[in-house]
Amino acid sequence: MKFNATARSVQGSSASRRLRRAGRVPAIVYGGTGAPLNIELDHNEIYHALRKEEFHASILSMEVDGGKGEQVLLRAVQWHPYKQQVMHVDFQRVDAKQALHTKVPLHFLNAENSPAVKLSSAVITHVLNELEITCLPAALPQFIEVDLANLVAGASVHLADIKLPKGVTYLSHGGDANPVLASALVKGGGAGGGNDDAEAAAEGETPAA
Repeated sequence: MKFNATARSVQGSSASRRLRRAGRVPAIVYGGTGAPLNIELDHNEIYHALRKEEFHASILSMEVDGGKGEQVLLRAVQWHPYKQQVMHVDFQRVDAKQALHTKVPLHFLNAENSPAVKLSSAVITHVLNELEITCLPAALPQFIEVDLANLVAGASVHLADIKLPKGVTYLSHGGDANPVLASALVKGGGAGGGNDDAEAAAEGETPAA
């Protein structure tokens, strides 16, 4: 995915305010073997780009002053506290031979066809919406799929239940190497007919075998 940038020679808070009033966004590119590069972006272009998931989780081609594209990765975005305005953007240069540490969104599939939903009317909760991973730039996926087709009521899908793309490794924090990605809970609690049995017992009835 491509975006355009212009080299920025003037820095400081007052210069940044002037840029924003002119519909521009101050930004910086760092990392790699080069020195940090101050750039400016067209606000409308970067605003609409940031609304696309792939802009957050893919290698980007940045063209500065119409020159040759340079590969970068989006690292941080600063938004105005209450306006739909981008205040500042950080990018990191990408080295094809150096592993990246980044977050990738999860795409959950087939929830509506799972036994949890079709047979038990369970509510599926997405415990995680993204994974922190490491991989070489060429192996970076735009997203990771989580198939919920076989999920039953009361069960969960863990990281070990899915297959990560080739060359991608999960970065665990706090020692949790197999986190829960999604879980299926029956409305009212429980994994099945436990509530019905409890109600029957309270009324002096014998739960069905």
